Amino acid sequence: MIAQLVFVGLTTGAIYALIAVSLNLIYGTMRLLNIGHGDMAMVGAYISFWLFTLADVPPYVSFLIAPAVSGLFGLLLYRGMFAGLLRRVQGDAVEGSSLLVFFGISMVVQNSASLLFSGTPRAYRYFDGIVEFGGIAVTESRLVALAVAVVAIGAVLAFLKFSIWGLGVRALIQNRAASAIVGINVDFAFTFASVVGFALAGLAGAVISMYQAVTPFMGGPYTTVGFVVIILGGLGNINGAIIGGLVVGLLETAGIALTGPNFRDLLIYGVFIAVLMLRPQGLFGRKGAH
Repeated sequence: MIAQLVFVGLTTGAIYALIAVSLNLIYGTMRLLNIGHGDMAMVGAYISFWLFTLADVPPYVSFLIAPAVSGLFGLLLYRGMFAGLLRRVQGDAVEGSSLLVFFGISMVVQNSASLLFSGTPRAYRYFDGIVEFGGIAVTESRLVALAVAVVAIGAVLAFLKFSIWGLGVRALIQNRAASAIVGINVDFAFTFASVVGFALAGLAGAVISMYQAVTPFMGGPYTTVGFVVIILGGLGNINGAIIGGLVVGLLETAGIALTGPNFRDLLIYGVFIAVLMLRPQGLFGRKGAH
């Protein structure tokens, strides 16, 4: 029983970590508060659903198409809107301005999806077989979700650690002013964060669609969890986001098993409030870090 709960918690936490890493890339580099980030997961989920339903395209193909579409959307948003905003607005004002802008974008995306597809939950079945090992039973879709999240996060970490461009992005996350002074290509880092951040959210949505119903408003809870995770792990801390996602996934799974699914939001917000009160910089953040 305990092993089953731990494994389910890890699979849930891996998706939370994927969403949080993508959200933290955007915040860490540009200080943009993307409160509509979960809506990109919704878009990815609809892409996977409609491709499978209308064209019989298997979801693993959508794992390439959904992030390509959402990444392109991120690129267009950055070039068409946020590049100019970042030139005009500096400091803490960036966060406030971006919050309002992303709120408007979120409303447009959600209501457009609702008009196009209605609010009816939609779902499909794929990778729905049961796999048993070591006394643990799990659906194939959950195993695929875990594998995709691990590979995607690993690719991002490898890029940030081993490539010269990735090292520049890491430096920018740690200290924007110093990075610009030493000649790091800030525009490339911003573009990378926009494209990859949105792409990973779309990928997460395509994966989620295999085991969760798709609706126009499904992104909101994932945005909330994403912010809870990055607050827990530390704003701008990519490694902290990974650990935070796994922790929240395990806490949520254990909490629901002990109480019930109706207490999910209470558990999530309880973690959020506790971290803000006890350690506002996050479990892995540094005091005074910007």
